[in-house]
Amino acid sequence: MRIGTLAHTAGVTAKTVRFYERAGLLPEPPRTPSGYRDYPPESADRLAFIRGAQVAGLSLSEIRDVLSVRDSGQAPSGRTAALIAGHLRQIEARLDDLTRTRNALRDLAS
Repeated sequence: MRIGTLAHTAGVTAKTVRFYERAGLLPEPPRTPSGYRDYPPESADRLAFIRGAQVAGLSLSEIRDVLSVRDSGQAPSGRTAALIAGHLRQIEARLDDLTRTRNALRDLAS
């Protein structure tokens, strides 16, 4: 699929797709005889994973590491598991803070 179609499918811009490719997060696709990038369908899933990982707070470097492990077909290393567990703890702490803030605002409102 061409870059515009992939970008639309993944909900990003073509510029973002090219950036992820240059950053090593998205493998360089084969080219058509006329020179256009020809991304395989699974590229959309990979872009969705990248975007989700960013929302979860992982840096591009961390995402690259996780994708490297995933691409190798090996089980995540202790380092990768610790990285994900650390981010999960941060998210849970933020949720707890937000819940307390919401409760305080509800108390103020009533």
